[in-house]
Amino acid sequence: MLLSDTIENIINEMLKDNEGLAEFKRGDIAAKFGCVPSQINYVITSRFTPEKGYIVESRRGGGGFIKIKQIKFDKASYIMHFINAVGETIDYDTTKVFLSNLYNHNIISQREMRMILNITSDNILPPNARDSLRSAILKNAVLALIE
Repeated sequence: MLLSDTIENIINEMLKDNEGLAEFKRGDIAAKFGCVPSQINYVITSRFTPEKGYIVESRRGGGGFIKIKQIKFDKASYIMHFINAVGETIDYDTTKVFLSNLYNHNIISQREMRMILNITSDNILPPNARDSLRSAILKNAVLALIE
């Protein structure tokens, strides 16, 4: 298992044990794993993002800490968060992350996720308007599925 995966698992355990809230010092986690604090930053910025349902607060300095809060939404609120987070343009990799989150929150099925991924792929959309069309298709497809 990669160090990044191990750090992510530790943070997820903290979130699970504390009802969706993890607070820790970056240096303490880095010392525990014998890595530099920037490794902790990498895990936080790549795996605990708003798109994945997290709010991260960070304070630097001697008394600094990291606070990660897992956002709990009901279905309607989650869809509103989703629509706002997608924005006017979205690339294919980010689309995969969003759809995976919808699937993991039981809002869409695996079949629906695969279908939307296929209709929003780079192979289908024209290059000059790809990301804006993908955004519109993604939002409309998800809204149609939940109505």
